Amino acid sequence: MKNYLLLIAICGMTLTATAQRGAGGGGGGAGAGGAGGGRGAGGAGAAGGAAGRAGAAAATAAPATGGGGGNLPISRSRILLLDSAITTKHTVTIKGKAVPYTAAAGTQPVWDEDGHEIAGVFYTYYERTDVTEEERKTRPLVISFNGGPGTGSLWMELGYTGPRKVNVDDEGYPVQPYGVHDNPNSILDVADIVYINPVNTGYSRATNSEVNKAQFFGVNEDIKYLASWIATFVTRKNRWASPKFVIGESYGTTRAAGLALELQENHWMFLNGVILVSPTDLGIERNGPLAAALYTPYEAAVAWYHKMLPAEYEKMELPKYLSEVEKFTLDELTPALSKGGMLPSAERKAIAKKLGRYIGIKESVVLENNMEINTNFFWKELLRDKAFTVGRLDSRYKGIDVETAGARPDYNAEQQSWSHSFAPAINIYLRDELKYRTDIEYSVYGSVRPWDNANNNTGYNLRKALAENPFMHLLVQSGYFDGACDYFNAKYSMWQMDPTGVLKSRMHWEGYESGHMLYLRKPDGEAATENLRKFFRESVAKPGTSAKY
Repeated sequence: MKNYLLLIAICGMTLTATAQRGAGGGGGGAGAGGAGGGRGAGGAGAAGGAAGRAGAAAATAAPATGGGGGNLPISRSRILLLDSAITTKHTVTIKGKAVPYTAAAGTQPVWDEDGHEIAGVFYTYYERTDVTEEERKTRPLVISFNGGPGTGSLWMELGYTGPRKVNVDDEGYPVQPYGVHDNPNSILDVADIVYINPVNTGYSRATNSEVNKAQFFGVNEDIKYLASWIATFVTRKNRWASPKFVIGESYGTTRAAGLALELQENHWMFLNGVILVSPTDLGIERNGPLAAALYTPYEAAVAWYHKMLPAEYEKMELPKYLSEVEKFTLDELTPALSKGGMLPSAERKAIAKKLGRYIGIKESVVLENNMEINTNFFWKELLRDKAFTVGRLDSRYKGIDVETAGARPDYNAEQQSWSHSFAPAINIYLRDELKYRTDIEYSVYGSVRPWDNANNNTGYNLRKALAENPFMHLLVQSGYFDGACDYFNAKYSMWQMDPTGVLKSRMHWEGYESGHMLYLRKPDGEAATENLRKFFRESVAKPGTSAKY
């Protein structure tokens, strides 16, 4: 008998008509097995759903047989329907105006080529309700992902664009009591939003233990199944006429970039815009001296923030200071590193002195590292004399290691801080406000290993999608203090995506005095959401406009 995971939803509430169809429709519609080894028999085709439901019910009612490995009862609270939704009504005040909306929390299946359910993908969908169906045809639909690749969509949902926001202070640090409050900067006033949790994140899971996880866990595999899922979602919600935007953060930018072309060429869905928040390298290679040099402007930004620079730099506005460092990086540092051991000693010393002043590291230490200050070492070295490390994803955050010696920090200070505030909030929010009640654990970080990174051409695929679709625009948002997906490498990716410069009028970059989750700092969250509104307006063509060059 197959050892099935816990995957058919029972949320303890009245379900929508969609949910009442059950988990049926193929071999994936099978009974769930608990930790003690409960079993439910699956069936094929339409019989699969009925057999699965019967198997689950039988397993739930069956007496425990004891002895570890015998049949044990399954708790109904640990069973998740593959095709279900709970819809609730709410109102939020955005920019001083009341916005009524519905929130649907639920799952939609992933099917294999034979129509069998192989996974359930959990989502939350927010739709403004005081607009007509005719108005909705021109109302943007935003499709949102986070990164990892194994993390749920809670970060942007509760931190950036959603109608409710996590309780943090103005700089993004956790506060108690845990929970959420109205987000006055949510984009729900101008766009409907669906937040998607890929398999093994949030409540999303494969249907059973024998499903091949490799079909979900890889750059191209991830893009393929999610594109199909999105096409089904758009059809179900009748949003084909709506302008559509995909927004991704961190690894979600790899996903978003790849989806632009996959949706366009294989599902005939043409996007109006792609938004990359704290983007990865998008598969665009950078090696050797260039790779070492490109992190310099980020390191200079962090040194500026922590006041580790000479007074002449400290008093400069950050963007102006960074423009000077960027020029040094491209015009002096990269050529110097390219010369390696052939660089004259006097020139080496002059470059090392200048680099050290820009990034707050002693000249002697810069020389000891051959003028290549990698990020791990930088996070440890910058504040070593003060017994602090700085964070990776947001280098404004400080950490304390066991010892000040060493070449890298013991932990990422910012990541634990963010989990501290977001993990309680998402569990409280889904259960208490959206009424999605289950004992299945919400995976903030889920296992998606091994992940196949081969053939990552997402940056170039995004360029191709832009070239094929004259209506599509690109917006990149970066935090200056992000050391994992740094701002200058994001700029470099854009330069390489468009070597001719023909597309640059539709490619936009923005920098913020924040880190990876740039929206957590209050001023930046306000500015970034307002810039999203502007991007939506500029990316939706006027009625009657032709898509042509």
